[in-house]
Amino acid sequence: MYLELIKPLKNQLEKLVLTDEETLSEVVNCLAQHIPIHSTGAGDPQNLFKVLVRAASKQDTIENTSKELEKSTCGNNIRYHLNKIADFKELEIQLNSALKSKIPCMIKKEKISFGN
Repeated sequence: MYLELIKPLKNQLEKLVLTDEETLSEVVNCLAQHIPIHSTGAGDPQNLFKVLVRAASKQDTIENTSKELEKSTCGNNIRYHLNKIADFKELEIQLNSALKSKIPCMIKKEKISFGN
């Protein structure tokens, strides 16, 4: 009986599996929608987020990641935009908003306790 209950859930989870590139694309799109970065010239916001997220997930440097990605802006340009961030509290609010936007509706409706 237990296996009969789990099988539909397992099938649903298998459909939700994302590849590395799909996950990167979803994260970058989400960040670009919620965090305004005004860039002129070399790098668009999606490119900047792609380099930052990929570097963080691979535990690599911004410079090395920007070299590995095609059509990427240079590490100095990315650092220039990072250095323009003046209000980290506002950035935190924007990041939390981006994360909240991806919470499935059925989870939003229920309070879930992860502790005892």
